[in-house]
Amino acid sequence: MNHLIAPSILAADFANLQRDIEMINNSEADWVHVDIMDGMFVPNISFGFPVVAATKKHATKPLDVHLMIVEPDRYLKAFKDAGADGMTVHYEACPHLHRTIQAIKELGCRAGVALNPHTPVALLEDIIADLDMVLIMSVNPGFGGQKFIDNTYKKLNDLKELSKTKNPGLLIEVDGGVDQSNIGKLLQAGANVLVAGSSVFSSANPAVAISNLKHP
Repeated sequence: MNHLIAPSILAADFANLQRDIEMINNSEADWVHVDIMDGMFVPNISFGFPVVAATKKHATKPLDVHLMIVEPDRYLKAFKDAGADGMTVHYEACPHLHRTIQAIKELGCRAGVALNPHTPVALLEDIIADLDMVLIMSVNPGFGGQKFIDNTYKKLNDLKELSKTKNPGLLIEVDGGVDQSNIGKLLQAGANVLVAGSSVFSSANPAVAISNLKHP
């Protein structure tokens, strides 16, 4: 499959969010990546339901909502109602992960699981068949603009191997430090969805930056 690009609005200009969302609409991006942080699961607070709803109002592309929060089950319906098309929860935050994934699917959303850099892929063996997507964090979650962790390539390879027999259509997303310097290796290692924040929005021409990621 051709890889997907999901610009992260965490790196957008919040004072001109509508402008930046319209740029994504008119670009070659496939999704809009929305990072939800609660200040508890990660040491930062981003935005909640009103910003997701405002983003949905202007976005013409699906919202890829990444829940970096504790007890995500409490908020799944609210994020769906705000406009989430897909929801990704963290393995580390979900003691009853199978139940959480089923709840996301029952809401009609794409269901994903994210792994922090220290969490091994093998822990997904008993649930990978139920997932639409796995998100490999290539930085520690909580802040944009961090340095890429090289062990990500091994984890992507491990995930690709695990998915071959159990879920060959799995979407494999990577988030953190993605730019022109590593995109080729990421795709070769198995990634097929790339989240890019700083490398897009710090560019002189974000739409061109997205195109360059789409056509490396």
